Amino acid sequence: MGTSALGTIMNSVRVPEIRKKLLFTAAMLALYRLGAYIPAPGINVHAVDQIQKQFAGSNVLGFLNLFSGGSLSRFAVFALGIMPYITASIILQLLQVVVPSLEKLRKEGEVGQQKITQYTRYLTVALAFFQSIGYVFLFRTFVRQEGSDQIIKGGFTFSSVLVIVLALTAGTVLLMWLGELITQRGIGNGISLMIFASIVARVPHGVQSWWTNPDQVFKVMMPFIALGVIAAIVFIQEGQRRIPVQYAKRVVGRRMAGGQQTYLPLRVNMAGVIPVIFAASLMAFPPTIGQLVQSGWARDFSNFLNPNGAPYVIGESLLIIVFTYFYTAVTFNPVEQADNLKKYGGFIPGVRPGRPTAEFLDRILARLTFPGALYLAAVAALPTILINQTSANFFFGGTSILIVIGVALDTMKQLEAQLMMRNYEGFLK
Repeated sequence: MGTSALGTIMNSVRVPEIRKKLLFTAAMLALYRLGAYIPAPGINVHAVDQIQKQFAGSNVLGFLNLFSGGSLSRFAVFALGIMPYITASIILQLLQVVVPSLEKLRKEGEVGQQKITQYTRYLTVALAFFQSIGYVFLFRTFVRQEGSDQIIKGGFTFSSVLVIVLALTAGTVLLMWLGELITQRGIGNGISLMIFASIVARVPHGVQSWWTNPDQVFKVMMPFIALGVIAAIVFIQEGQRRIPVQYAKRVVGRRMAGGQQTYLPLRVNMAGVIPVIFAASLMAFPPTIGQLVQSGWARDFSNFLNPNGAPYVIGESLLIIVFTYFYTAVTFNPVEQADNLKKYGGFIPGVRPGRPTAEFLDRILARLTFPGALYLAAVAALPTILINQTSANFFFGGTSILIVIGVALDTMKQLEAQLMMRNYEGFLK
């Protein structure tokens, strides 16, 4: 697997067109990481340094800081990360099920999708604006608790707060734009790659945490556990059920066409890492509000949904299962697939074309989606369960591992597809 991936990367670098896309993607990600180290205008960096312990450990702020690549703990211009955009995407996708006008837009194809994307952007700006206000007041509370200087150099005034809020909101809008640029002109999904870069940027801290762990048994066993989990994730991610498809012979002009046998690949985890990202974003939202409100009941609620607690693990697991079914239903329509097979003279041996084929595919998909959803939920919950049962401290949770491996596999597949398309073009020329 590693040799194949390395060979794919080396072959991609040799193709000028793909090399440009790779360089463009790397440049956008580098710009994203640069913004993680630029403080928001007017922020007292010394005061922010005094409250770093608030972002340590496995609390919700530490979780959000991991997904922002450390930007939140530095109060950088990209402190909000891409999470407001993901939250807005979740809200719009859920609203498409209950709001008839949005469902109608979804069925209109590309034009309707562009309109939904526009609504997502507007909602992202609104969420980022209000979230940045909350973070300013939250940091102010932390600084007061530490007895440090003011969080804002010129004092906590309306104009200074407004400048910071606008800067953080603009940072999120810029990240949203960079993510769309990567998707359009680079390799892979831009938003997923940004989350990937944020998590990978924290790898040195994870290695240091593992190396300095006093538990010698954990220090020896951790690499083997990590390799085992990675191998299991790759095995399930690549697993698929191949449905045989036979195409009937047809006379096209003076030639006989068709008659070939192929297969329809149905992946065990057809939804990829999207359910994990959605579930993590949704579960982080209530505790974030609890941290921002800073009242007694809000803090209790935030502690109740601590990422290391049982309620959080159960809630995230249930959301992962729900989103896996939801996203699989969105990406694969059995009725549409059955109609396409019937249109082009294809059929599944032993199954009649049309509605029986759609019911057959739907039944197979339901059987595949259930173990796929359980697998995603189990891997996301595994590190937390191990932390609670042992004294070991895993720097990265199952959610982070799933996202990193899933995004890496999807990006490699897109890279291989680009290479294959390039080879076909060369052959035709």
